[in-house]
Amino acid sequence: MPFIDTDLVPLIQTVRFSLWHYRSTDVLTTITAPGYFSPAAARLRAGDLMVMQAADAMTILPLRANAAVGPGVVLDGAVAPIALTRSVAQTLRMVQAAGAVVSTIILAPLMAGVIMGTAIPVSAQVTGPVSQVVVSLRNAQGVIIPPVQTVLVEQGYVTTTLPTPAVGNGYRIRIEDVNETISATSRSFNILPDLQLILVEEGARLLQEDSSALAQN
Repeated sequence: MPFIDTDLVPLIQTVRFSLWHYRSTDVLTTITAPGYFSPAAARLRAGDLMVMQAADAMTILPLRANAAVGPGVVLDGAVAPIALTRSVAQTLRMVQAAGAVVSTIILAPLMAGVIMGTAIPVSAQVTGPVSQVVVSLRNAQGVIIPPVQTVLVEQGYVTTTLPTPAVGNGYRIRIEDVNETISATSRSFNILPDLQLILVEEGARLLQEDSSALAQN
């Protein structure tokens, strides 16, 4: 018996996947023969599944390109002819629940220049199910400068300090969760030399911060 289009019913249809149901008095070997579902090729897509009630078996068949079917899985090989079981009601219900969880890391602004020998203060606001983050300092080429710190998130905030590296430009702070799914990177900043000595010119002499003359050795 040829394919009957009205007996092909969608149970689930989404943009990417459909689950079909097809009843027939044909035997399974006839239904799975090449070209049987060709009249429905415009409706059937590769990757869909079909619950098949044939005269001699009940199966789940995978759909391939051009409305071809794969070997599938036989659920029952002793199904009576479909005409004898039309009064049986079958219900298939699938419920899928999904929710979005937003996670973010927002770095507090850093100074454009940090003095050599001091500490670099790092703070950030963290939202979402993040319990700890990894804080690292990177140079202008993106190379990590030890030490790398793992810091706990407390009440949605992270605070720590990093030692200053060598004098230079283009340093950045990077914070990321331990699973590396979200991250934040600061704007570049500079490490400035330690200006412990302030010189003032007075006439022909250079004075130190305490106004005493700078002696020449």
